[in-house]
Amino acid sequence: MTNRVIAIDGPSGSGKSTVSRAIGQKLGFLHVDSGALYRIVTWQGLLHGVDPNDAAAVAAFAGRLAVEMTAVDGAVRFSVGGVEPGDAIRTAEINAAVSPVSKVPEVRAKVTAWLRDLRRLGDLVVEGRDIGSVVFPDSPARFYLDAAPEERARRRHLEEQAKGLPKQDREAVMASLLNRDRIDSSRAVAPLKVAEGALVIDSTRMPIEEVVATVISHLPEEWREP
Repeated sequence: MTNRVIAIDGPSGSGKSTVSRAIGQKLGFLHVDSGALYRIVTWQGLLHGVDPNDAAAVAAFAGRLAVEMTAVDGAVRFSVGGVEPGDAIRTAEINAAVSPVSKVPEVRAKVTAWLRDLRRLGDLVVEGRDIGSVVFPDSPARFYLDAAPEERARRRHLEEQAKGLPKQDREAVMASLLNRDRIDSSRAVAPLKVAEGALVIDSTRMPIEEVVATVISHLPEEWREP
């Protein structure tokens, strides 16, 4: 039997991470942050002097990059050379460089292959931007979370403060989110969009528990119990 996949897409700050982790804990699915893989490619590329705006150089570097993937405490953890990146992939520098890196077709193809291979580890709840539309379009459990830009910026700002990341004001955070939305939605390969047949959930005024309950209630019946 092929392991099951719950696909949760949406823009930054829409609640994908919190909702996906909660669903994974409730149902025993492994949580996968697909965006971390694009950030790891970006992080490693910058460490090796690769210009994120040089698509050919990015593609060549991604082709050589090896990422280890293991299931730990209900989530898939990523490392390079045995080193987990932690918050090194959440900095403003990475935020600015990840969009041009992630729109390179060779990068998207490599990350898609990595994600599909993760089914060998067990049932997955995968968050991202093209999970339901490109990576796992065959999944019967595909969702798109959204929220008003102001609310998404508020959440991301609080998240950055909680992690002690370099401080940006909320206006700067929102400008960064909107720029990422524009790039992700307009890229030629696997743009951010609502997958055909996916359930759209606007979480602007919904508590996390309600979003989680909504997702679970729309899963195939046999998936709803741990």
